Amino acid sequence: MPAVFLKDRALIRVSGADAEAFLHNLITTDIVSLSASEARPGALLTPQGKILFDFMIWREGTDFIIETDVGQRDALLKRLAMYKLHAVVTLEPVEEQGVTVSWDEEAAEGVADSRFAKAGRVLVRRRGNHGTADAMLYDALRAAYGVAISGADFALQDAFPHDVLLDLNGGLSFRKGCYVGQEVVSRMQHRGTARRRVVSVSADADLPVTGTEITAAGKPVGALGTVVGSNGLAIVRIDRVGEAIASGIPLLAGETTVSLSLPPWSGLSFPASADEANA
Repeated sequence: MPAVFLKDRALIRVSGADAEAFLHNLITTDIVSLSASEARPGALLTPQGKILFDFMIWREGTDFIIETDVGQRDALLKRLAMYKLHAVVTLEPVEEQGVTVSWDEEAAEGVADSRFAKAGRVLVRRRGNHGTADAMLYDALRAAYGVAISGADFALQDAFPHDVLLDLNGGLSFRKGCYVGQEVVSRMQHRGTARRRVVSVSADADLPVTGTEITAAGKPVGALGTVVGSNGLAIVRIDRVGEAIASGIPLLAGETTVSLSLPPWSGLSFPASADEANA
């Protein structure tokens, strides 16, 4: 029944008459359909479609709360302000720092994280310090369900939304109008060119450190992100992994043999051949 305080999370409040439209037309998340009881992932992209900032977002009355890494908050505030122009929007940091995530029987209050809801797991987020459990428990849960975060699992400006499953976990809308980077992301979706995806990683022994290259027959297919003992996350080329699995070629993280699996909730599978990968 864990409740984990994430001390390195920081909050931004977005308020004003134009707040919903401002965010809806700027970030990847469908803000109009966001319910009061739900927290969704989202991103502000570069014009080239890569993730410039990643975050969670939810409603708080008529305002919106953006939860991001404490190291990103000031830069994200500055970037949002650049797009404000004449919109009736107020952007301000929330003095209270940190977010508590809780699940199972402890998940009684807060907003439900859509990333875990997609997997049939109830996990809620709320402002402030309400937990004492080890943060490693949350990392282990993320590893089990394929929930990646910047810093631990990918570098900002190096990943597309599809790479981290935003197209499947509620963080990316293909039904709303334009937003920064939308053209590139939509082209990837319609052409089916997403090749990098988050996978869960497991081994019979403890995994090596974050950043360790994963290889097949000596060729890189990805790199380790979050590591919790013998389990973790990675972003890999699923076409290359699929070919390796189909050919019986071992996958290695450093010198450690690993097994890779796509999150069952995603509906994704490893293509078994180059032809299937390009289908």
